[in-house]
Amino acid sequence: MAVLEIQNLVKNYFGEVTVEVLKGIDLKVEKGEFVAIMGPSGSGKTTLLNCVATLDTPTSGRVLLDGTDPHSFRPNQLADFRRQNLGFVFQNYNLLAPLTVIENIVLPLTLERKSPEEMLPAAEALMKELGILALRDKRIYQLSGGEAQRVAICRALIHEPSLILADEPTGNLDSKAANSVMELLSQLNEERQVTTLMVTHDAFSASFCNRVVFIKDGRFYNEIYLGNNRDEFYQKILTVLSHLGGRSHELLQADY
Repeated sequence: MAVLEIQNLVKNYFGEVTVEVLKGIDLKVEKGEFVAIMGPSGSGKTTLLNCVATLDTPTSGRVLLDGTDPHSFRPNQLADFRRQNLGFVFQNYNLLAPLTVIENIVLPLTLERKSPEEMLPAAEALMKELGILALRDKRIYQLSGGEAQRVAICRALIHEPSLILADEPTGNLDSKAANSVMELLSQLNEERQVTTLMVTHDAFSASFCNRVVFIKDGRFYNEIYLGNNRDEFYQKILTVLSHLGGRSHELLQADY
């Protein structure tokens, strides 16, 4: 069974003028896949991710996570489902400044009312694996962008979610830090079989994935697979982006 299955997903925003953002998207993500979503600005990438994240409600169609449609839940059930089954990595990290690194990381477990004796060893083991154990007691303002994103990834993984959702995870990083973060996400996917869905405008970041799905004007456009050569995969990504059309700067913008 697919970890994520999107069936004929439609999302409209209603006002004086109805805006059709997603126009019937179908997508399956199998366990252990690392999938990127790409497309021009305004294509619906972020809206798609928000519907999967249960942060936005589809107009029609279904989003199934491990065979369950969380959009059918009551609000309190939905909050529990999101906390227990999804991990989030955001462009702006979304770390809590008053807390230390380890306090940020164990926050999902705190919400599950785990004991410190259970939380702290698990957090420290994961921090060691991700190379950030030395940051344990630092405050967020003391971290570089790359360090902060590693902390965010650690927090996303601490409760072993079914699916990691990453929204432009390298958007605020320089090229060296971005490369380090993408290598980490790729390594976690390979070694831990962490199923990950990532929205990105960056072809280099997308080249770390197993598959890239392209959408345009709210519809599926194309998809390509990694194969055996990441450099060739990167070039294929650039080629598809060029065929998507639009002005060049639109292809390099985040989709808000």
